[in-house]
Amino acid sequence: MIKTANLQRMTQDNRKKSKSVYAPNPIQQEIESHTLAILVNNEPGVLARVIGLFSGRGYNIESLTVAETDHVAHLSRITIVCSGTPAVIDQIKAQLERLVPVLEVSDLTIETPHVERELALVKVACLGEKRIEALRSADIFRARAVDSTLESFVFEITGTSEKVNAFIELMRPLGLVDVSRTGIAAISRGKEAIGV
Repeated sequence: MIKTANLQRMTQDNRKKSKSVYAPNPIQQEIESHTLAILVNNEPGVLARVIGLFSGRGYNIESLTVAETDHVAHLSRITIVCSGTPAVIDQIKAQLERLVPVLEVSDLTIETPHVERELALVKVACLGEKRIEALRSADIFRARAVDSTLESFVFEITGTSEKVNAFIELMRPLGLVDVSRTGIAAISRGKEAIGV
């Protein structure tokens, strides 16, 4: 009986010292935000197919812009800002490239230096001192008043998402009523172009 007790104690001590027999938890990969430029044929249903790829697999889209860029060649450019681990981003790019109307997928975040801009229309309803402060703040942010009434302004602001967010937060205590944002438009720097 003494031997059994000693053996159990030794086994418990060894378990405490030894590592688990199960594989350790995988290293948590950090979530990254990537800007993807996608060149597609401008035909009906292309945007729905691209969006369907994201929604069908549970991927999140933070920003989406799309417009025809070449009327003669019938080409459109879709700019998507999405987030995920590096493996998820690679999977998104691979699945986008498999879609028939997609001509090229470029990850601007890692492939090349790029420029990102966003446009927002910000409506502020205010009177008196708050009205003067809203105009001063807009001037500092280089926002332009595109509409004005006796009780409100509509400001147009262009810049990075961080700049737009900062302006919106500054307008909140001054009487922010409504915001309309375009989403991010991005293009690579230098002479290289997507689809060339």
